[in-house]
Amino acid sequence: MGSLLLQMSPIALVIALILIVRRPPVQAALAGVALVLLLWALGAAGPVSAAISSAIFQDTTILFLSTACVIVPGLAFVILVERGGAPQAIGAWVKELGWTPPAQVIFIVLGLAPLLEAMTGFGVSLIATVPLLMGLFTRQSGMKIALAGMVIMPWGTLGLATVIGALLAHLPAETLGSHSALISAPVFLCLAAIAMWQGGIRSVSPWLGLIVVTALFVAVLYSINLWIGPEVSGVLAGLAVACVGLGISFAQRKKLVRWPSAAWPYLALLGVIVASRGLFVLSGWDALWIVKGEHVSWKPLASPGLALLIVTLWMAIRQSAAAGFPWRALFNRAKFPVTTIFLFLLLSQVMVNAGFLVEAQRTLQSLSGISLAPTIALLAGIAGYVTGSNVGGNTLVMPSIAALTSEHGAWLAAMVNSAAGHGALGSLSILSLITGLAGANRHEENNLIRFAFGLVALNIVIVAATGIVLLYFL
Repeated sequence: MGSLLLQMSPIALVIALILIVRRPPVQAALAGVALVLLLWALGAAGPVSAAISSAIFQDTTILFLSTACVIVPGLAFVILVERGGAPQAIGAWVKELGWTPPAQVIFIVLGLAPLLEAMTGFGVSLIATVPLLMGLFTRQSGMKIALAGMVIMPWGTLGLATVIGALLAHLPAETLGSHSALISAPVFLCLAAIAMWQGGIRSVSPWLGLIVVTALFVAVLYSINLWIGPEVSGVLAGLAVACVGLGISFAQRKKLVRWPSAAWPYLALLGVIVASRGLFVLSGWDALWIVKGEHVSWKPLASPGLALLIVTLWMAIRQSAAAGFPWRALFNRAKFPVTTIFLFLLLSQVMVNAGFLVEAQRTLQSLSGISLAPTIALLAGIAGYVTGSNVGGNTLVMPSIAALTSEHGAWLAAMVNSAAGHGALGSLSILSLITGLAGANRHEENNLIRFAFGLVALNIVIVAATGIVLLYFL
């Protein structure tokens, strides 16, 4: 037990610094890296060697590049669409559709919010949904519905966390994505139901509609993950719900509300994503360039960052007459997320390659079947919540799962991916964005923090229960 606690102390330090000392994630990650390197040098795990150091360097570099090549163009895209007023234009467009409150809630939390968040990440969907929902419902209800819709979608930034999680778990991204969709299915339904309840919807028929729409959302998410990959699955799942909603609106009103011209980058990004994935599926060209490390590999041509880069350059050219490219804003917004992710990846790779996870893996391996699923869900949910990142949560927990000798390896990895994702999207960083957009006072902020923590706890319980059922009773 002593060696287990010593080897896990870097992760415990990170969690303690964030939750108890309330230090920023980047500082906590830096402290964790410093401690794990010190312990390694003192002989707390495997011996220090050039071969292990080389493996750490190679795998960390590849994982970091695969992440940064999505985050940086993604943030550039976010800055440019914000400058063009696209999120606000989408909010005004939804109001023009003239739906009833139940239809609005379902359309936003299972359609619009997942669609926008899956395309961009970083909470961009909230820029459109928070003002919109606060105009449709009370302030408190609007903020809570927006948060519930945000927590639904852990496939943000074109499935980046699932792709990185698959690399860490040594699984095909399609396998991890499809398994995660099934693990998260009850979470989707429960969170959408909470959003409906917060909207004051009590009649029976909207709840039946919610079940049908959730089933559609899960079916599309699972199918696209399985057949194409996680990069476009969240986008197409949200788009499917949105198209059904627009079809119903057209049938009722006999006219379509025109998509706002200010929001053209979203349509362009959708087109580039679908076209590029279709091309790669048919031709296999994404395999022409593969960067290999010791234990992980990366296909740069298959990176969703390529689609983000193309559309971002297109936007920059169109906006260059009005203003130059926002290099300073991009640097200021990217420096902390990128640095934090790098440090978490370095921490995870030192722990994996230097043997810090041996005792943890033995402990998990010794757990009985029923107790393993809740333990994994709890660890991953906490990791996602404290880091505020699905990628961060995956990097802390996934390596321990990858080395388990279990026939249920894909399901266990999916539990990590889902629990970390839902936990991250209820984190304090997301709450600060919501309260900032809403101009919330201290009382409203405290209520929202309690509500968010309750959602995270509920998600952990749901993921654990779903994992137990799928692993041991089916």
